[in-house]
Amino acid sequence: MTQQTAPYGSWLSPITADLIVAGTVSVSQIALDGDHVYWVEGRPAEKGRNVIVRRGPNGTVEDVTPAGHNARTRVHEYGGASYVVSEGTVYYSNFDDQRLYSQRPSDPPKPLTPDGIDLRYADAAVDAQGRRLIAVREDHSDLARTGEAVNEIVCVSIDPELGTPEEVLVTGSDFYSNPRLSPDGSHMCWLQWNHPNMPWDGCELWVAEFGDVGLTHATKVAGGVDESIFQPEWSPDGVLHFVSDRSGWCNLYRLSENGERTEPLWPIEAEFATPAWVFGMRTYGFASADRIVCTYGERGSWTLGSLDTASGKLTPFDLPYTDFSSIKVDGDVAVFRAGSPTRGAEIVQLDIVTGETTVVSRPSSIDIAEANLSVPEAVEFPTEEGHTAHAFYYAPTNAEFHGPSDEKPPLLVKIHGGPTGATSSTLSLGIQYWTSRGFAVADVNYGGSTGYGTAYRRRLNDKWGIVDVDDCVNVARYLADRLAIDGDRLAIDGGSSGGFTALAVLTFRDVFHVGTSYYGVTDLEALARDTHKFESRYLDGLIAPYPEQAEVWRERSPIYNVDKLDRPVILFQGMEDKIVPPNQAETMVAAVREKGLPVAYVAYEGEQHGFRQAANIKRTLEGELYFYSRILGFDLAEDIEPVPIDNL
Repeated sequence: MTQQTAPYGSWLSPITADLIVAGTVSVSQIALDGDHVYWVEGRPAEKGRNVIVRRGPNGTVEDVTPAGHNARTRVHEYGGASYVVSEGTVYYSNFDDQRLYSQRPSDPPKPLTPDGIDLRYADAAVDAQGRRLIAVREDHSDLARTGEAVNEIVCVSIDPELGTPEEVLVTGSDFYSNPRLSPDGSHMCWLQWNHPNMPWDGCELWVAEFGDVGLTHATKVAGGVDESIFQPEWSPDGVLHFVSDRSGWCNLYRLSENGERTEPLWPIEAEFATPAWVFGMRTYGFASADRIVCTYGERGSWTLGSLDTASGKLTPFDLPYTDFSSIKVDGDVAVFRAGSPTRGAEIVQLDIVTGETTVVSRPSSIDIAEANLSVPEAVEFPTEEGHTAHAFYYAPTNAEFHGPSDEKPPLLVKIHGGPTGATSSTLSLGIQYWTSRGFAVADVNYGGSTGYGTAYRRRLNDKWGIVDVDDCVNVARYLADRLAIDGDRLAIDGGSSGGFTALAVLTFRDVFHVGTSYYGVTDLEALARDTHKFESRYLDGLIAPYPEQAEVWRERSPIYNVDKLDRPVILFQGMEDKIVPPNQAETMVAAVREKGLPVAYVAYEGEQHGFRQAANIKRTLEGELYFYSRILGFDLAEDIEPVPIDNL
């Protein structure tokens, strides 16, 4: 095929916003129950509704969650682990009223928790013998007295007709997660932590005897203020396993039989954990008492393997994926979410004996020729203080177009949220949207990202708004110096904390020429005052203690430094965002508009933190492209509804 020559940014792409929206169904929260596989689909076409889906042994797939219900919890606002299934009955949290419901096959759901009380539930386990759910509860019913939501671990009766009141099992700490019962039901473990820590900073693993009188003989067995514990799990023979970062890497451990010491299972400079932003994250599961199926990450790429705990040998599976999550194991079967640079996230079933795989669900049915896909290159680049940082670089790629010989492509630097998060190499149509139009893209895992060891993650401590900003600047410089990138057409975008970094880069550095913030932080002090409990003290460790050092917060906030900003910017915002409230974006837009800089603002009714509705996802993609076309000076190959731009 003969390629046409066209300016970068103006290539006609087969990857349209409509195509992306039609195929943007997320999959998460895998569960196994007998011969059935369950998962949650996030559906933009249904206004972002989360639907529990079930696949039977004959391959039949059906929705479990009825119309009008949305299986999503608001505990910690980010949610996760919104349901659990046992013997065919699903127990889930419904988004609109945050009540727990039980649903048996072919029956309508029945509420288990009271109406009219602001209680939220997540991360449940089933105590089949006692006919109870053990769950994390977040109580917002008396904020005037308590000052913030109260988090506890509680028992909830599975049979509402018994009228059994909820019983508080564990209370007194700021946060809880992972209540898990031992196979014989005699013990329960859980994680707990307190302000100002986030769970990846440090948390405690506790174990107690569990019986008719609740919990007794509670003992802390691992973790602390500076040691993070992830996914405590009981083996089939009742041995407690967990992931700890005590070595500087998140590795697998188990508790000795007498409970007096912990044993590393496979020490390696790799990560067996991801930051617990949501409940229910899983990187391993048990095939037997001495065999674990697990995933581990090295330099941004993940591998799935089988660990023989008796011999200490780990054998990788030969699979066409580079990213794995939500792993559930039952005997010789493992089911997980997986993706690669040429395959979007899908649910895969693995026979761990034969190594054969079956795709259980491929939510995106979009078929795009690989010639139109940009395959990422892992890049390690120098940054401040002699450190190196990491990114995935995507070259402009389109089977039908190439750029003029005398022109270099613009670069879009993308910043993940968190900021304690990470990007991956899994196929992202949101990135391919740009590369197929002639943009180069750098997806950055700046210092502070997860996946490169504890020391790398802690580079951001006290330096949010400095280290991340420097790394984004340095990746652009690195690529402009070594690759054919137009250093005069550099764009940057990010969502949430990534939106803050994008705005900080535009405000405090003069390298980039235009940028985009999706529901990003503009005023760090306002975030500390207005945000939800889970993150209310998060920034103490990333910036400085507040309010004692409030001046540091103002020094790093774009809103207090608009006088330093001289670059065009577009902001997108959900009007029901409880994590970064709309006033953050609105105040910034007003200040930039008053300064006379080109600025655009797009706000969406009915959206929270992150856009879930199809029309808004499309508008955001096209709106950002339109804005860049006007600022960077290229023609669009398609008709896009203009975004009103002030001062242009």
